[in-house]
Amino acid sequence: MPTSRRNFLYATTAAMGAAGLAAAAWPLIDHLNPDAGVRAAGDVIDIDLADLAPGERRVLRWHNLPIFVVKRTAGMLAAMQEPQLVDRLRDAGSEKRQQPPYAANWHRSIDPALAVLVGVCTYCGCVPQYITDAFPPDLPGGYECPCCASHFDPAGRAHAGPAQYNLPVPPYDATPPSHIVIGRNRSGDLFTFQSIERI
Repeated sequence: MPTSRRNFLYATTAAMGAAGLAAAAWPLIDHLNPDAGVRAAGDVIDIDLADLAPGERRVLRWHNLPIFVVKRTAGMLAAMQEPQLVDRLRDAGSEKRQQPPYAANWHRSIDPALAVLVGVCTYCGCVPQYITDAFPPDLPGGYECPCCASHFDPAGRAHAGPAQYNLPVPPYDATPPSHIVIGRNRSGDLFTFQSIERI
């Protein structure tokens, strides 16, 4: 009888010790697992755009958001620099944090011929419609929100309607001649999607 009581006490003590050790080790184990922000930062999509025609849009999903990739035409690029459009832009100099530093230019991209934008209206959250024809009276095509009637040019710059922020540009890299990688910055550049001012 005393032997089985002793064995029971040994077994109970060992079980309690193992439970205490597991409880003490759990914070370390949990710390080794990356959180959602770290996992999201590593989420990349590699896209081949060799078959994308001028003026054509491709829609992808990244972080559960629609990403618009458009091969802009020479006409679109020329119209985007016309004074009658530039004068109407809400953020012509891309001063608000809506894009990585390498896309803070008049075309809001790495390559002027290629637009990479998050397709979410910065005023109401709807998905804007892509318009290849000119907006009346003489503005280039671009995007129009079906919910609030905000207009964005082919660079995603807001110029009409209630939206005051340009469409966001996700972190991405361009690999010549026809590949882009969404979710990864250009070499030497740091930009996180969480730093975008308005989406």
